[in-house]
Amino acid sequence: MTKQTLRIQGMHCTNCAMAIDMDLEDLVGVKEAKTNYARSLTQVEYDPARVSLAQILATIRETGYEAQPM
Repeated sequence: MTKQTLRIQGMHCTNCAMAIDMDLEDLVGVKEAKTNYARSLTQVEYDPARVSLAQILATIRETGYEAQPM
């Protein structure tokens, strides 16, 4: 398992953070996603053999936000 912290842009409320977490946790290979709205950060724990960082970033984009690895 790998942990990655991402800086998120475009969140407006805690519901935005929850949407990111739910969409990421729907990905096969993502064990857990924790988004902190106040800090504009997401920490994702995932299996890189099952899901790539590029897929995670694309999912966040599809949810309506921009993300960059820290």
